[in-house]
Amino acid sequence: MDKIGVITTFIHSIVVFNIPLLYGTVGEIVVEKSGSLNLGVEGIMAVGAIFGYIIGCYANSIGVGILTAFLMGALCGLLFAVLTVSLHANQNITGLTLTTFGLGVYFFVGNGLKALDWPVMGDYENIKNGFADIPIPLLSDIPIIGKGLFSHNMFVYLGIAIAILMWWYLRHTSSGLRLRAIGENPGAADSVGINVKRMKYLHICLGCGIMGIGGYYMGLNMSGSFNSSCWINGYGWIAVALVIFANWSPALAIIGTFVFGFFNTLRVSGSSLAAAFPDFLGWLAHIPTQLYQALPFIITAIVLVVTSIRNKRGGSGLPAALGLNYFREER
Repeated sequence: MDKIGVITTFIHSIVVFNIPLLYGTVGEIVVEKSGSLNLGVEGIMAVGAIFGYIIGCYANSIGVGILTAFLMGALCGLLFAVLTVSLHANQNITGLTLTTFGLGVYFFVGNGLKALDWPVMGDYENIKNGFADIPIPLLSDIPIIGKGLFSHNMFVYLGIAIAILMWWYLRHTSSGLRLRAIGENPGAADSVGINVKRMKYLHICLGCGIMGIGGYYMGLNMSGSFNSSCWINGYGWIAVALVIFANWSPALAIIGTFVFGFFNTLRVSGSSLAAAFPDFLGWLAHIPTQLYQALPFIITAIVLVVTSIRNKRGGSGLPAALGLNYFREER
């Protein structure tokens, strides 16, 4: 058995599994930095996935699919903003409702189209080619890790670029500083002339649009095979938890999602590792499949506990006004 090939495939799969989480996590960080808590990530990613895939296929353009997924995610964000920013609805309930709504739209549109004429990804050459791996010169030639880390499709590079860009935006631009100020104290930000409502609307839509792209990536990663289970499969909920793990930093989200990608990959590649390295990793073959399936969620719970303890000791990036509706008349 090619042991090096098994390791390379394992590393490659870690990245494949972590990138959808990165989109969801970075998108939620942008939303939460505005002081809004959106628990509708799962539903928003589902809406971006179904519409991005369908319209992208019909247009035979992966660029159109990305744009559609972003716009549909942003539209969900707009709905959330109208309800919570303008109408002051409870953010927790609104987010949960958005998840239910998004999943309902996903299955309604998917089942309806599947009964008529479901677009098969393999029939659209530009979609297949656009989703193909793009090796980075020189880096992809590094032994063992080269193909695993530096030979991926455009969504992987785009997701990392968005994470780094959002980190730079939040830390080193005046608009990012204003956004963080709103998340900490919207009344104080309002008093110095910052348009709180506009900033919230823009960044909620932006963050939700990023989530939508992550959903579209998951759909393509599953070859557009529509069945009784949702493509997102709980990733939206894990992304919400990863925001805390990343301490509300898009840059740290890259590391955090990589860790969770590792545990997700074990579920798929654990038996291969056990067969390739029986003396060292043979015990992986004896772990029940059900435990592998539950492992990402178990790790999520552990991370939440550990991170909460860490945040109590100081150094948390948690926006002080997170989840609190802003009433301008009360400032």
